[in-house]
Amino acid sequence: MQPRNMSMSGVVDLAAVKAAGEAKAKAEQARAEAARQGGGAPGGAVPPSALVIDVDEAGFESAVLQLSNEVPVVLDFWAEWCEPCKQLGPLLERLAVEANGRFVLAKIDVDANQMLMQQFGIQGIPAVFAVVAGQVLPLFQGVAPEQQIRETLAQLVQVAEERFGILGLQVDPDASGAPAAPAPVPAGPYDALLEAAVVALDAGDLGGAVQAYKNVLADDPANTEAKLGLAQAELLSRVQHMNPQTVRTAAAENPRDPAAQMAAADLDLAGGHVADAFSRLVDTVRVTTGDDRDSVRVRLLELFEVIGADDPRVTAARTALARVLF
Repeated sequence: MQPRNMSMSGVVDLAAVKAAGEAKAKAEQARAEAARQGGGAPGGAVPPSALVIDVDEAGFESAVLQLSNEVPVVLDFWAEWCEPCKQLGPLLERLAVEANGRFVLAKIDVDANQMLMQQFGIQGIPAVFAVVAGQVLPLFQGVAPEQQIRETLAQLVQVAEERFGILGLQVDPDASGAPAAPAPVPAGPYDALLEAAVVALDAGDLGGAVQAYKNVLADDPANTEAKLGLAQAELLSRVQHMNPQTVRTAAAENPRDPAAQMAAADLDLAGGHVADAFSRLVDTVRVTTGDDRDSVRVRLLELFEVIGADDPRVTAARTALARVLF
C-alpha cells in the first residue's frame, strides 16, 4: 500500500505562523522549568514506557483526548495480520522513544476496536492520525520512508508548541512508572527582586513591576512566579488607561477588528470574566486571517499565561482554539 497524505501542509499552514519565534521561546522556557521542577506533567516526570501505550475504546477519552492537551498523541491503527503494520509499528515506537516526550504513540488494534476504526473512517491499515488539544488530524496511511515520517512528526510537534504551547512530557529514564517527586527548586537571589515587583504593583508602578519581573527572568527564564507576575503586570499596563465604555463600543461595532477585540478581551480578563475573554479571542481567530489572525492567537496564549496552564478554562479554550485553527 502506498502512503498518502504524508505532509501536514494540507492540514496546517505553517507559513502563517508569523510569531513562531516568540512562541517557541516561551515553549522552551516552560520546558526548561518543567525539567528543573521534575516533570512537564502533573505529578512529575513519566517513565519511557509511558511514551508508547495501547489504547482501546473504553480508555480513548482519558488516554488520548485528555492527554492531547499536554502532548501530541500519534495514533497507530494496526492489526496482527497486517504485514505493513509490522514494518511501521516498530519504527513509530522507536521514533516516539527518540522524541523523548515530544509526542506519545497510542497503538490501536482495529480488530478489537471496530467502533474506533469506523469513527475515524479508516479504509485500510496501517493508518496514522494525531490528536492535538482534542482535535484529530489525519497524518498518513500505509508505510513511508523513515525520513518522511520524521519530517511529518517534526511538523506536528512544531505546531503543538508554537500554536498552542503544548510542550510534551518530561521523561525520567530511571522512573519505574510511579510519579517522581518534584525536585527541590534551587534557592536564588530573587526574593528581593520579586518583593520589589510586588511593592511596585501595590504602588501602581506597573512599569517598575514589569521591569523587576524581567530582571528576574533575565537570570532565571523559567522562574514561575516571575513569569506569572510579568504576564499579570503587562495585562494591567494595557488596561490601566482604557475607557471601558469606549473599548466595548469599538469591539461591538468592529467584530473583525483584532485590536478592538484584543483590548476588550484584556478588559474582560482584568475584570475576572475569564471565559468571556477567551471565547472573544477564539471567535476573533475564527473570522480573521493572516497576520491579524496570528496576532490574536498570540494574545490568547499570553492570556493563558495570566491564568495558568492547569486551569480548566485554559484547557477548554485551547481545545476551542484547536478546532478553529485546524
